[in-house]
Amino acid sequence: QVQLVESGGGLVQAGDSLRLSCAASRRTFSFYAMGWFRQAPGEEREFVSAITWSGISTYYADSVKGRFTISRDNAKNTWYLQMNSLKPEDTAVYYCAAKIGRPLVGPYDYWGQGTQVTCSS
Repeated sequence: QVQLVESGGGLVQAGDSLRLSCAASRRTFSFYAMGWFRQAPGEEREFVSAITWSGISTYYADSVKGRFTISRDNAKNTWYLQMNSLKPEDTAVYYCAAKIGRPLVGPYDYWGQGTQVTCSS
């Protein structure tokens, strides 16, 4: 059973930064990709960003491109989401996820429990 544990959420003001972390109970090189999703109140969960375990490929939703950066540290079995220039519309529960096979986007196999990010104007 793979466990993913997020941390780093919180309450910030517009324009601030946060870094989310996701620690996995399995070596990250056993995943094909790791990612982040978010779900705002009353809305469906949406894709935010993903990275291959090698770090060679990354992918971002248009809404966060240029503001968010995904990275990983395979030695720590951890990946991160650096969120800069946060906006109120970024408020959501953020979930980390991992998948075994290709492609970089699409259904993910393992999920964390979520961490709340709230951005006030």
